[in-house]
Amino acid sequence: MRAARCNAVGGPVVVEDIPEPPFPGPEFTEGDGGIAVDVHYAAVNFADVLVIDGAYQVKAEPPFTPGSEFAGVVAASAHGFEKGERVFGSMFVGAFAERVTARPAGLSRIPEGIPTERAAAFGVSHATAFDALRLVADVQHGERVAVLGAAGGVGLATVELAVLLGAEVVAVASTEEKRAVCAEQGARVTLPYDDLKRSLRDAGGADVVIDPVGGPHAEDALRAMRWGGRFVSVGFASGEIPRIPLNLPMLKGISVHGFDLGGWARHQRDDLVAARTELHGLFAAGRIRPRVHAVYPLAEVAAALSLGRRAIGKVLLEVAHGV
Repeated sequence: MRAARCNAVGGPVVVEDIPEPPFPGPEFTEGDGGIAVDVHYAAVNFADVLVIDGAYQVKAEPPFTPGSEFAGVVAASAHGFEKGERVFGSMFVGAFAERVTARPAGLSRIPEGIPTERAAAFGVSHATAFDALRLVADVQHGERVAVLGAAGGVGLATVELAVLLGAEVVAVASTEEKRAVCAEQGARVTLPYDDLKRSLRDAGGADVVIDPVGGPHAEDALRAMRWGGRFVSVGFASGEIPRIPLNLPMLKGISVHGFDLGGWARHQRDDLVAARTELHGLFAAGRIRPRVHAVYPLAEVAAALSLGRRAIGKVLLEVAHGV
């Protein structure tokens, strides 16, 4: 089968022919191989770039197939999934390939009427955004939520979901084009990063900040928060981990939280499952429509990975035709 391969830390990522993974059937247990899925689309996430560069908190040993998010059809009935069912799912690495072997717990059925392409763009970013908003920040109707990096995959998902939860959203993004898209997604206020502390204060501050960016803008946003707010860190797309003076949360009564999907899965799985059920219900009802910035063929995986912060929303790879 064709698959994208990272043969050395830092890449390059190239498309090669490799053996197909073991073809599991009903006799397989989860530990023996899982479920074979023919991939139609795979999504590019910032974490994939970090894994390729060897900068992620969990390392992948080259050579490996990158990619953490996919959608396609079940290749053989197993574990309650029937051959031909449309599914989407996530994994640490391996998604940028024509076939993957997925854990049953990492798969979900695509709701009737939802395009496969949309499902590929939904899972990881929207799950991260929803968990940060619902489980960590406990956003309430009418609260003001400021989103940094608001035009990225996680950022735009956060804008969309915060609006669905009844929040008033302040979207922070680097260009006019990105801010316009955030406004289309329902952001009430859009701001550039320039003098963010002053501009966010002048705009009324925020009860909640969701930050997938890190860097110096994290402290700027925190300084502009309202009394008793909640600051949630979900990543460091800037490449810089901020150092927040702890007197700021103390003086403003602010609580600072971090969200990591793996940690919640290990320690508070029941809460995570409940949130996922609620999120998937919104998706099945057609209330969530991920924005796809571009779709590349698998052969152009290097170009897709290089888009970085130029992308507004999600970037997909079309792995199989006839979808």
